[in-house]
Amino acid sequence: MPRNIEIKARLDAGIDALLPRACAVAGTAPELIAQDDSFFCVPQGRLKLRQFADGSAELIHYHRADSAEAKASDYVRVPAPDPAALREALARACGLLGRVQKQRWLLVVDRGGFSTRIHLDRVTGLGDFMELEVVLRDGQTDSQGQAVAEALMLELGLQGAPRLAGAYLDMLPVSLR
Repeated sequence: MPRNIEIKARLDAGIDALLPRACAVAGTAPELIAQDDSFFCVPQGRLKLRQFADGSAELIHYHRADSAEAKASDYVRVPAPDPAALREALARACGLLGRVQKQRWLLVVDRGGFSTRIHLDRVTGLGDFMELEVVLRDGQTDSQGQAVAEALMLELGLQGAPRLAGAYLDMLPVSLR
């Protein structure tokens, strides 16, 4: 099962202030992705249907502690060829918790045998955030991934950024879900 180490932080200065530094760290330009995530009620972990602007979608189930430090996440991603029908079926069967819509600037840093996704997220109704996801391969430990994530936080100048514990959905007022 795929695993990563994640850190999520609020960007008080905004994406525009961090983007040049993130591009320099990654050595590439970002890919801009529009995402619309629908979260469903499930007894374990989190389940979301992620829809993209091009009409494609994927169902994602994940387990991750709701803590502010660098933490492990294990997940399963499944392509969803008919997202509208799947969203309706899941909402009817499980209950819809809410939706999170965002613009995501994606950059990837490959170094030292680790691949890290830098997500710069502009979340509707919440503001600007950054997520690091250090992808763990077989044989790589959580502590190694946490060290990579913390080093990137320092390199990005975000060591003092306010870290977040849960999902964006948890922060949205009920009226915006």
